[in-house]
Amino acid sequence: MPLFGHTFSPKKTPPRKSASLSSLHTLDRSTREIELGLEYGPPVMNIGGQSWKFEDGQWITESSGNASSREMQRLKKRNVQLEEENNLLKLKIEILLDMLTETTVEYHLMEKEVEDIKIRKKKGQI
Repeated sequence: MPLFGHTFSPKKTPPRKSASLSSLHTLDRSTREIELGLEYGPPVMNIGGQSWKFEDGQWITESSGNASSREMQRLKKRNVQLEEENNLLKLKIEILLDMLTETTVEYHLMEKEVEDIKIRKKKGQI
């Protein structure tokens, strides 16, 4: 028997209704087309007088400078490719120089052996 007469049993809360934060679902099709346009396209925003466009997973500025940001991104990507290619070519040159050094050392050793054999042959040791 409980001390105060009743056991504590809270009421079950009713399940919540999932409400969308957007009111676009309440608009009819024609109003949505007017609000959003027929072709939605990539998101565009204007910050500090500079227009930004979201393309290929990145925000791109649409500045009115000499070179467009697309061109700058293309050039940056090309620059990275050329740097990687340059590093690979430097590595290949280093390997070729190592191979040339090894071959030259082997040649000089063989040449010395031939000279030693000629000297011993002249002395009659062979």
